[in-house]
Amino acid sequence: MRSAALTGYADLCRSLAIPAASLMARVGLEPEILADQDRWIPASAVARLLELSAEASDRPAFALEMSGLRRLSTLGPISLVIREEPDLRSAIEVLLRHQSLYNEALNCALSEEGGLATIIVNLRLPETVKTRQAVELAVGVYHRILRDSLGSGWRPLTVCFAHPAPHPQDDHRRLFGPIVEFGRPFNGIMLYADDLDTLNPDADPQLLAYARHYLDMVTAQPPQTTPEERVRALIEVLLPTGRCSIEHVARSLHVDRRTLHRQLAASGLTFSSLLDTTRVRLATHLVAHRGRSLTEVAGPVGLRVAERLLQMVPGTLRMQRPRVACSGEPAPVDGQRPPKCQGPEHVPPAAARRARRGH
Repeated sequence: MRSAALTGYADLCRSLAIPAASLMARVGLEPEILADQDRWIPASAVARLLELSAEASDRPAFALEMSGLRRLSTLGPISLVIREEPDLRSAIEVLLRHQSLYNEALNCALSEEGGLATIIVNLRLPETVKTRQAVELAVGVYHRILRDSLGSGWRPLTVCFAHPAPHPQDDHRRLFGPIVEFGRPFNGIMLYADDLDTLNPDADPQLLAYARHYLDMVTAQPPQTTPEERVRALIEVLLPTGRCSIEHVARSLHVDRRTLHRQLAASGLTFSSLLDTTRVRLATHLVAHRGRSLTEVAGPVGLRVAERLLQMVPGTLRMQRPRVACSGEPAPVDGQRPPKCQGPEHVPPAAARRARRGH
């Protein structure tokens, strides 16, 4: 990723009285990189650095504090295009389409259904690397972009994290609002789909043309990916949300179902086969690395796959693991539990929505 990902890191460490230079040295990073925002550094090193810094400062929301110090320009050349896109949806789609320009570990997607939109945040890092802080930084940055466009009074419907809840959760709720859930199947932000249609009053069509031309020059000779790789990446992101149909994947790739079927068939593949292999890989990861039982895994990947996994994985993985104290159930807010992450049945009524946005 670009070293700009660490924007604000030194200042935050200074304010918390923790040694930025020595922490960076522990993960093999030199302090000098902070002065060169376009220098590429290992994403895994940044993830480890954020975890060490959160521990050293005793601040579970360390990365969220960092996200508040970020500016749009931190994203590099892509920020020039985002500033001039006509609406929020176009800006988010540019971010998703070019995410490898600023962080090759990001594998994010936008899913829409039933009047709701979910920005799903996923990181591709080695299993041995803890990702709590890196995920929260990415979610915090997306939240900042949304709020800058929708106004300071805007709040997401729900913010979900796959990792266990921190104690306390005050910083998370102060930033995102009262409905923040942990231990969910995916990381992401849920909002009304028509929020994405919010117009950008400062957009300049002429400047947008120049900005896109500049971005095209910067991204000349982009790495080529096959239809199989693109579909696998989207399945990996969408599967935990329960919205991983061929229609959703095709829509995300801006093609129809038949075109996607033909593209995969040309390589001797089917959507179902890719879906099944990804389900098994995800289930294995959830059981082996996140301490989930097969009963819990059956939700995101399906009962059939969970039963199949039961016959494949070692006996130690088949054991029901004890649930930790922060089991993923959201903490009560004002004596009531917030709604679950999935399903339009939990969406507040229109009046509450207008109140959230200050209309």
